Amino acid sequence: MTPDPHVHPEFYDGTPTKRLVAWGIDVVLIALGTVAVIMLTALVGLFFVPLIYFALSFAYRVITLSRASATWGMRLVALELRDRDDRPFDMATAFLHTLGYSLSVAMPLAQLVSIVMMCSSERRQGLTDMLLGTVALNKRA
Repeated sequence: MTPDPHVHPEFYDGTPTKRLVAWGIDVVLIALGTVAVIMLTALVGLFFVPLIYFALSFAYRVITLSRASATWGMRLVALELRDRDDRPFDMATAFLHTLGYSLSVAMPLAQLVSIVMMCSSERRQGLTDMLLGTVALNKRA
C-alpha cells in the first residue's frame, strides 16, 4: 500500500510542482531527440514531426518508467511513480500509464481535469493515476 498522506505527508509535499518541472525537462529531452531524428533522416523527417515526436515520447516514457519507475526529468526532481501496492512500475504498468498520459494530453479537457486532480486530491493523483491506482511520490532517501 502506498504511504498514507495523513501519516506521511512528506511523500506528497510539492509533487504537483515537481511533476511540472519534470514534464518540462522531459519535453526538452524528447524535442532534442526529435531534432536528432529529423537530422538523421536528411530533413525528410520534417514531414513527420508530430509522428516522430509522439513515437519518441511514448517509447521514452515506457522505457524509463519500466526501468526506474521515473523518467529522467522525474529523477532530476527526486520523484518516482509507484503502483497501488507501492511497487515500482513494471512494463505493463509503464505502458498503461503512458497510454493514459498520451490520451489525456490529446484531449485538453482531460488534461485540465488531470491537473486539477493533481493539485486537489490528497494523494496528488492525476486522472491516469486515479484510474490505475498509481501515485507520484518524493523519492525515498
